[in-house]
Amino acid sequence: RHNMSINVFPIKAFNDNYIWCLRNQTHCVVVDPGDAAPVLAYCQDNQLILSAILITHHHWDHTGGIDALLAAFPDIPVYGPQNKNIQQITHRLSDGDDIELALLGIKFSVLEVPGHTLDHIAYYGDTGLFCGDTLFSAGCGRLFEGTPNQMFQSLAKLTALPADTAVYCTHEYTMANIAFAEAVEPNNQALTDYKNWANQQREKNNPTLPSNIEKEMAINPFLRCHSTELVTNVSHNLGATLTSEQATFAALRSWKDNF
Repeated sequence: RHNMSINVFPIKAFNDNYIWCLRNQTHCVVVDPGDAAPVLAYCQDNQLILSAILITHHHWDHTGGIDALLAAFPDIPVYGPQNKNIQQITHRLSDGDDIELALLGIKFSVLEVPGHTLDHIAYYGDTGLFCGDTLFSAGCGRLFEGTPNQMFQSLAKLTALPADTAVYCTHEYTMANIAFAEAVEPNNQALTDYKNWANQQREKNNPTLPSNIEKEMAINPFLRCHSTELVTNVSHNLGATLTSEQATFAALRSWKDNF
């Protein structure tokens, strides 16, 4: 049952991070609080009680605010991956686990999505997909720890979700990602239309997020390794023939890293 009284609000942090806040009238949960200050301010301004923290992976800009939030809201659960280095986690999660945030009436299932990091997980439920730095709008996370093949498989898990699933990623990277996507697939009309929309959003200083799975399948080059135009351009950039979608993905990620 979808709890319609839940709002999802982007709390801005650092240069381009979004700390997603799921809230009702009295309680809230935050995803990947890299900085506590904007979260504490939001809770105070809206008279909300923080009731849980969700973590997708270990990077500091997703975990740095945990301690200060626990000081302000002691004994709340901290959900996250099986990474012993994130010591504050109280509930360590694996692929297929389910969690329930009772005070908000929200359930999530957990997906292991290694690639950006090896410990990376995502949360999927009626409210949408909270995917950290795995899938971005028109892009995907850099491969700091995982292999291209791991990321390819992780993204395949996400694109198997229902087409209308809202995608809440944690950085406003959309315009830079679109610039690369245009180099890769310049004749993609859906991408051109999306660029115009995203430009309007950014001119008003509005987020381009959430996206959704259907939109990403149409415009995100990392999900389009089957596209003839894309394969041709990636092959040309690589100076070699590509024999599989996985090979195309690896070459695409490498091109993006140096774009």
